[in-house]
Amino acid sequence: MAYRIRIILDVKNDVIRDLIVDKTINLEELHFTIAKAFGFKGQEMASFYETDNNWEQGDEIPLIDMSEEDNLQEMNTLLVSDIFKKVGNKLIYVYDFMAMWTFFVELAEIINTPEEGLPKIALSFGNTPDEAPEKKFKAEKSMDDFDAFDDESFLDNIDDVDFDNY
Repeated sequence: MAYRIRIILDVKNDVIRDLIVDKTINLEELHFTIAKAFGFKGQEMASFYETDNNWEQGDEIPLIDMSEEDNLQEMNTLLVSDIFKKVGNKLIYVYDFMAMWTFFVELAEIINTPEEGLPKIALSFGNTPDEAPEKKFKAEKSMDDFDAFDDESFLDNIDDVDFDNY
């Protein structure tokens, strides 16, 4: 069996690839396939992130687990079929953490007939830009919520604070 996976690059103009892959490849192989399909060499660090239907980023699946706890599953330990169980299952893929190329990855179709020459590109629309778009991260609270710090009068009595109790 094979999967048709739609990958959309998060840039201003649509850049889409539909890949057909064997369902038994691991996420590391999918990472290299996606990178190549969008014109990258696959030499940068990358991670997949579990997500819900609203594309809210969840748990990380890194290329290489560099956390101190060693509790993350790496890409090479999970098969595509472990993640994509039904049409519509999604992942977020981030390639090159310096540039932050971000992709939306979704299982579009489960193909029950044998496929030859996998992986292959079934659809290619748009061109990858030369540079990743600048990402703007928004805090949940606005800076207006921190107006209390604009009034520096709280520093007038700093000598009265007993820091030994902290």
